[in-house]
Amino acid sequence: MLLITCPWCGPRDETEYHYGGQAHLPYPQAPADLDDQQWAEYVFYRDNTKGPFAERWMHSTGCRRWFNVLRDTVTNDVLAVYRLDEPRPELPQAGGNR
Repeated sequence: MLLITCPWCGPRDETEYHYGGQAHLPYPQAPADLDDQQWAEYVFYRDNTKGPFAERWMHSTGCRRWFNVLRDTVTNDVLAVYRLDEPRPELPQAGGNR
């Protein structure tokens, strides 16, 4: 079970949220010009990365606001939470100088 911190309501159990898919996907600039294959790629094709992955979540039983979560898909750890109007945070590089 994930513990996700809503930017407005604070930490809550994963069951209070609705998953919204990959974050930071720009809407097509000229949607009327897209053919069926291009629409299918926009709607259905998503990254499936191993490691840090930016996702959209909504606090469905709380404030009902959307926000972004940076989650490690290997460990399921929540690395960062940020509002839609904030940039994706930079993560420290692993294995730095010691």
